[in-house]
Amino acid sequence: MQDHRRVPGLQGASNFRDLGGYRGRDGRPLRWGRLFRSDQLSGLTAADRERLRPLGLTRAFDFRGTQERAAQPYALPGLTQYSLAIEPTVAQNMAALVAAGLPLSAERMTELMEELYRRLVDDEAHRFAEWFGHLLDDDAPQVFHCTAGKDRTGVAAALLLLALGVPRDVVAQDYLLTNQLYRRPATLSEHVPEDALAVLWSVQPRFLDAALDEIDRDPGGLEQYLAQRMKLSPAARERLAQLYLEPGPA
Repeated sequence: MQDHRRVPGLQGASNFRDLGGYRGRDGRPLRWGRLFRSDQLSGLTAADRERLRPLGLTRAFDFRGTQERAAQPYALPGLTQYSLAIEPTVAQNMAALVAAGLPLSAERMTELMEELYRRLVDDEAHRFAEWFGHLLDDDAPQVFHCTAGKDRTGVAAALLLLALGVPRDVVAQDYLLTNQLYRRPATLSEHVPEDALAVLWSVQPRFLDAALDEIDRDPGGLEQYLAQRMKLSPAARERLAQLYLEPGPA
């Protein structure tokens, strides 16, 4: 059974959840009601909107690409939206394989997903750094999301939790919650077999590992990546902790 404090159980956004409660640096837990991750929000029902209202969300950070945003817009009272567009590439790569006459097997789809995760922490690092800049402005309740809330959002959540000192095994547990929560689209593709679709619409430890291994490949690993690519100086890391972790013992 899911913790209703973490997962409110929305009808129109199945992957919406609170990052509160995970223990970060010095054993201090993340504050509840400040950081929410989700899939896209255009399908929210009236009941969902009523359930979200007490959360006091004021900011939404949208990692969807330009066409994705245009196809599935949304609006919530009092919510300011920020576009941090990361254009999707998996669908285009799938189409290229089909056009080349190559089968879209589960193995080939897994390779595409691992490639995506490596690209996210490399080519798209500036988008996550931009998001961290907003995080440091203030601790007003926010939601960050993409379309499914699993890949672009999953990497963002992992980077944030790691920056706050959450252990990697706990970060992986949060990442894998998507497999329990996310309801994949009902649309089917005649060009994509079910085993490949199952890979596309799920998360696997090896996907996140591909991203973190890419980060660890450089000297200095995660700490250097956070400092240089995410622009998180020691002072910024301290402010991040002050904003989003519960106070430590006096």
